[in-house]
Amino acid sequence: MGYTITGTSIKLTRGDTFRAEIALKKASGETYSPAQGDIIRFAMKSRRMKPDGSDYADSKPLILKTIPVNTMILKLEPEETKSLPFGTYSYDMEITYANGDVDTFIQEGSFELTKEVY
Repeated sequence: MGYTITGTSIKLTRGDTFRAEIALKKASGETYSPAQGDIIRFAMKSRRMKPDGSDYADSKPLILKTIPVNTMILKLEPEETKSLPFGTYSYDMEITYANGDVDTFIQEGSFELTKEVY
């Protein structure tokens, strides 16, 4: 396995497969099972600063994935990270409920792409 997860920090060997089960909790601590029509999204951007000092020089995410609600597994394929520079990126995850409400349940997590020998 070429990755580790600690809290909201992820380390992945660049070009390896990443697979993680996503779990959502209600404020009460109960597990939330997505309903029909819910959409869960993962987005990753570089941490480069804009010239004005604000975050995210990238106007679009480098990686944008919809997490299937029937499996709740985020999977990144090797080709999705293979060409990205080594370094630390920012990511978040959000759910858009069927009624249109949006909840960002991971805000600015850390995603580090580490070196590979081959």
